[in-house]
Amino acid sequence: MTEQPKPREVFIQGITTDGRTFRPSDWAERLAGAMSSFRPGGTRTGRDAYLGYSPYCVPRVINGVKCVIVNEALKAIEPMAWDFVMNFARDNKLQVVEACQLPEDGAPKR
Repeated sequence: MTEQPKPREVFIQGITTDGRTFRPSDWAERLAGAMSSFRPGGTRTGRDAYLGYSPYCVPRVINGVKCVIVNEALKAIEPMAWDFVMNFARDNKLQVVEACQLPEDGAPKR
C-alpha cells in the first residue's frame, strides 16, 4: 500500500517583497477569519456552530513574523477560496514560502 503524499503548506508571510511589515497588524486573523467556513464537514449551524479558524487556513506568528498557513487541501475543497488567499498575497506583494509545519513540540511528524 502506498502512502498518499501529505498536502503541502504555503506560508503567507506578513512581510512585503520589499521587506516592509504588512499592515494592518491584524491582517492574518482577518484573512484566516474570512476562510473559517472552509473546514472538514462544512459550516455548522445551531448548537454545533462555534467560532474558530479553518484547519486549512490558520494565522501564526513564526520567528516574530505574522503568517497565514494555507494547506493545499483547500484547493481541492474550494478552488475559489484557494485563489482568494493566493491572490491576496500576490496583490499585497507578500512573501510566500512553501514548507511543512513542525508539530508544536518541535518533534518530527510520523
